[in-house]
Amino acid sequence: MILLDKPYVSKFLKETIVKYDFPALDTGNITEHGELSLISTEEIIENFKNDSNSRLYTNSENSINWVVKNLGFTKLPEYINVFKNKVEFRKLVQSMYPSFFFREVGLKELDEVKLEELPMPFIIKPAVGFLSLGVHKVLNAKDWAHVKELIKEEFTEAQSLFPIEVVNASSFLIEEIIEGEEFAFDAFFDEDGEATVLGVSKHLFSSDTDVSDRVYFTSKETITNYLEPFTNFVQELGNKAKLKNFPVHVEVRVDKNGIMIPIEVNPMRFGGWCTTADLTYFATGLNPYYCFLKNIKPNWNQVLEEMDDEIYSLIILDNSTGIPSKEISNFDYDALLNKFMQPLELRKVDYKMYSIFGMLYTKTPKEQFAEIEEILVSDLKEFVQ
Repeated sequence: MILLDKPYVSKFLKETIVKYDFPALDTGNITEHGELSLISTEEIIENFKNDSNSRLYTNSENSINWVVKNLGFTKLPEYINVFKNKVEFRKLVQSMYPSFFFREVGLKELDEVKLEELPMPFIIKPAVGFLSLGVHKVLNAKDWAHVKELIKEEFTEAQSLFPIEVVNASSFLIEEIIEGEEFAFDAFFDEDGEATVLGVSKHLFSSDTDVSDRVYFTSKETITNYLEPFTNFVQELGNKAKLKNFPVHVEVRVDKNGIMIPIEVNPMRFGGWCTTADLTYFATGLNPYYCFLKNIKPNWNQVLEEMDDEIYSLIILDNSTGIPSKEISNFDYDALLNKFMQPLELRKVDYKMYSIFGMLYTKTPKEQFAEIEEILVSDLKEFVQ
């Protein structure tokens, strides 16, 4: 079964629901009237009462409140909490990484933090958060003063956009910098707790201080290199949390020695805004939604053999112009598309509400990867009026 909620449901997810007749419930008034054949809250509750191995996927963590309210008799709220709360997550994996530094602080306690007690540089992020909201890298004392002001501004605005379950400003996690290359992958656990990875993407950054979500890409080489170690890691994680019939979106860093440390795990979904699962489909032909809900374990050897050698990218067009979104009258999507050899799909977003102009999927030959590197560092000013 699938819960649909704001801010975005992709055409591919809707087509999957129709094609495979998956029961779906709109918990956020995100679909058009008559667009999908929807079921009721009572039907989902009844399914879980009749079958403890029922599976539920949501495209958005906005649905978490619905799950907690209606499915409290299941393990789902417990699973959600251990991952959605980043402090609880650090406690879960503490035995796997005993020397890793982290500390929880309240929003009102930020001014009382003693920098000499923290590893410098460090990352601060909301204990419960979404996208890169409130995530900052602090390099020195001057940075810290600036970051504290930014956090206060960001959360004044964010609390009007997202439910309290998604963005909770009462608590923050301070943790040491995790060095290495960053990756994201989607996975699920079956009724026996066995883990299956459903796609791997690499997260690119424009600089050492960049914490944005501008570019993710996947390729035959990326999946081949990291499928096995990521599967082993998420299996150990699932064993610790005793996960069953549950989807996750995992973010990790891998250092130069191959040591992997998790950044966070997002519960009940793959990449938010229907991103990474759809990227996997573009690159591999696999449908991660179908795989999870139907308990399909991909034959990765065959999938990789049939893949081409192109780079498949997800480009998140966050407002990096320095101009407040409300002051922007137009974004030139046609000019943007002309920057790429093979755009696959453009998704426009209400940027005045979410400060994101849209999302773009592209297919790029390895020798033309400069087009991805260019958009990675762009402030996007050339496309706005």
